[in-house]
Amino acid sequence: MKRQKRDKLSRAHAKGYQAGISGRSKENCPFQALEARSHWLGGWRAAMEDRTLIKS
Repeated sequence: MKRQKRDKLSRAHAKGYQAGISGRSKENCPFQALEARSHWLGGWRAAMEDRTLIKS
């Protein structure tokens, strides 16, 4: 059970990262559950940091 939960959260992070890299808004987060949403937003934030590092 814990393995599935971890996989879902890592997938949420990866999806958020992809959304951030492609320039989508954080308002487009598809998750309603708090834990998954926070992982998605974490991935989105990481992508935004990477985008600013690439542009610099």
